[in-house]
Amino acid sequence: QVQLVESGGGLVQAGGSLRLSCAVSGSISSISSINNMGWYRQAPGKQRELAATITSGYITNYADSVKGRFTISRDNAWTTVYLQMNSLKPEDTAIYYCYAASLRGEYWGKGTLVTVSS
Repeated sequence: QVQLVESGGGLVQAGGSLRLSCAVSGSISSISSINNMGWYRQAPGKQRELAATITSGYITNYADSVKGRFTISRDNAWTTVYLQMNSLKPEDTAIYYCYAASLRGEYWGKGTLVTVSS
């Protein structure tokens, strides 16, 4: 099993920045089998959507809506995954969820709320 706990959300004005963190814990065998992690977001009244992902080989992928503004990164041991969010817009307001995919299954955190005021 893998547990994911997000932090770093909050209220920020448009144009500001936030850094989200996802702390990863669990059995060594489960964590070592993680091959992909990412951040998804769900705005009020909308479906959950991909924001950014990163693979075990550090290959990153971003939604078009966040390219050039968000940066996903991780440490070597899959203990923490980050999402640096710059030039935030009101439409970035959402609950941000951490996600992990491993050979043993898929895991989700409970989310952290990001609110961007205009």
